[in-house]
Amino acid sequence: QVNLVESGGGLVQAGGSLRLSCASPRSIFNIYVMGWYRQAPGKQRELVATITKDGNTNYQNSVKGRFAISRDNAKNTVNLQMNNLKPDDTAVYYCNAKYVLTNYWGQGTQVTVSS
Repeated sequence: QVNLVESGGGLVQAGGSLRLSCASPRSIFNIYVMGWYRQAPGKQRELVATITKDGNTNYQNSVKGRFAISRDNAKNTVNLQMNNLKPDDTAVYYCNAKYVLTNYWGQGTQVTVSS
């Protein structure tokens, strides 16, 4: 069992910022594609952003220009800086590590954006 530990969620007003972090075992962090997904009430889980071990990033269109994913290789963490947050960003955010057909998930952290 791989333990991905998330932190940084909370309640923020629209237009505000939050930073999420996810700590991973080094063996996973060095190989897997790391990412963030989110799931709002009544909706399917969706991709927010991913980053490869080489630093290549991919974003959902709705967060481009507002969110930034990054890796801290010294700490084996992946971060998601979220700026200009909107009420539609309200969801449980999950850290993900993916390699071929293997997926590991964190337990999730709640992000709530009030209007």
